[in-house]
Amino acid sequence: MAKFTKDMTIGQALQVDMNAAPVLMDIGMHCLGCPSAQGETLEEAAMVHGIPVEVLMEKLNEL
Repeated sequence: MAKFTKDMTIGQALQVDMNAAPVLMDIGMHCLGCPSAQGETLEEAAMVHGIPVEVLMEKLNEL
């Protein structure tokens, strides 16, 4: 079973594994502590940053 899902918020993903932070920052998500990170899903964040959600999920679930 995947550790991360596209409907998790960024905040939830960081609670699951803090090692997600460098993965997110490497693809341009530098505002991990901002309020939108607590309500924005990984899928929404990927879309905003122009990254296919499948690519993001693969990178995160390799952790």
